Amino acid sequence: MYEFLTNNMKLATSTIADIYKSRWQIELFFKWLKQNLKIKSFLGTSRNAVLSQIWAARCYYLLLAYIKFQTKYRGSLQVLTRMIASVVMEQRLLIDILSFNERSIKQARDPVPQLALF
Repeated sequence: MYEFLTNNMKLATSTIADIYKSRWQIELFFKWLKQNLKIKSFLGTSRNAVLSQIWAARCYYLLLAYIKFQTKYRGSLQVLTRMIASVVMEQRLLIDILSFNERSIKQARDPVPQLALF
């Protein structure tokens, strides 16, 4: 059993609990952002700069969740973020990235031998 303090006596207790639960989801989202996107501080101090960075992060999170849903990927969003970050500058199909494991990612990053003229 939980107890919540409020000064709004007009709302039902279930509504107060739902509001708290929604607020907690926001806290979890920002925790995920800090841990997975390595955001320690905002790039700007203006309201517009902060909101722009939050919206960009939300779009990235939603894209990851959509990719996970569409491909039925079983790993966590954290693992998916790391996989994409490790091959972001390489030209690869997304489905190939999702089928990689850490060993195959390291092998894929090994440089292609250059051709020698002499």
